[in-house]
This record gives sequence, structure tokens and C-alpha cells, in this order.
Amino acid sequence: MNTQAEAATSVFDVVKQVFSVIFIIAGIAAFYYFSDIQLLYRVLGLLLVVLLVTVMLLTTQFGQSVWGFVIESRQEVRKIVWPTREETVRTTLLVFAMVFIVGLVLWLLDMFLFWGVRLLTGQGG
Repeated sequence: MNTQAEAATSVFDVVKQVFSVIFIIAGIAAFYYFSDIQLLYRVLGLLLVVLLVTVMLLTTQFGQSVWGFVIESRQEVRKIVWPTREETVRTTLLVFAMVFIVGLVLWLLDMFLFWGVRLLTGQGG
């Protein structure tokens, strides 16, 4: 884990983030404003706006820290030892069996408690 002191955010980074939000809102508004244009072109235009905003955000300090987190996360995922198919099937069957057993025990407990309450209240035989 990286322990870094938070550096002050520059004014230029804040301006980029504000413009990013404005561009996204403008892109969504344009998507609906130009509803007479074919859907494919509107979707491509919106994707282009999102791509440009993403590139702009990656140039900020916050964007670089997010990108660093993504890279470190990918490295950590590669270190995971995944279970084999046999282990996965065995564990899944064990979970199904335990759910069935617990369900059966709860059903029996409910049945006997219901029977006892009916007997105590005089509603059943």
C-alpha cells in the first residue's frame, strides 16, 4: 500500500474537472437534442465525448492516481491463485447440500413450533 501525503490540487486540475462535467452534460443534452439524427451517429458522438473527457481527466492528478490504482489492481489480480474446476464443483455442491439441510432443519423447526403454538392455544388437535 502506498502511503503518500496528499498534494494540493492545482487550479488547472479543478478547471479540467469542471469542464469535464460540463462536456458530459453537453454531450448527453446533444444526444437527446439531435433525436432526428440516426441513433448510431448519436451514440458514436456520445462515446467520442466520453473518450475525450476520459483523456482530459487522466491528465489531472486525480486521474493519474486512479490510473495507478487500476494498474496496481490488475497486478494484484494476477497474483490470485484461482481454484481448479474440480474444487469449484465440489464447493458448489457442498453449498447446495448445506442450503438443503439448513432449509430442512428450519422447515422442521417451523412445523414443530407451529404445532406447539396450536396445541397451547387450543386451536388444533
